[in-house]
Amino acid sequence: MENLLAVFVSIFLAELGDKTQLTTIAFASKYGWKTAFLGGAILGLAAVNLIGALIGDKIGDVLPIEVIHKGAGVLFIVFGILMLLGKM
Repeated sequence: MENLLAVFVSIFLAELGDKTQLTTIAFASKYGWKTAFLGGAILGLAAVNLIGALIGDKIGDVLPIEVIHKGAGVLFIVFGILMLLGKM
C-alpha cells in the first residue's frame, strides 16, 4: 500500500499545472467538466499510463534501475529543450 501511495503522490504532483491539466481546463470550458474529465482526461491519461506501465514493467526486467533513472532524466532534459525551442 505504501508503494501505491508513493506512485500516486509522485504522479499527482508531476501532473499539476502540466499540459494535460491545461488542456483539460480548455476542454472543460467548451464541453463541460463531465465530458472533459470522464470522457477525455481519465480515459486518455489512463491509456497513456497503461502503455508506460507495460513498457516500464518489461524494461525493468532487462535493465538495472540506475540505467532506467538516468535514461528518464535524459528524456526529461531532451523534452524540456524541445519545448523551449518550440518543437513540441
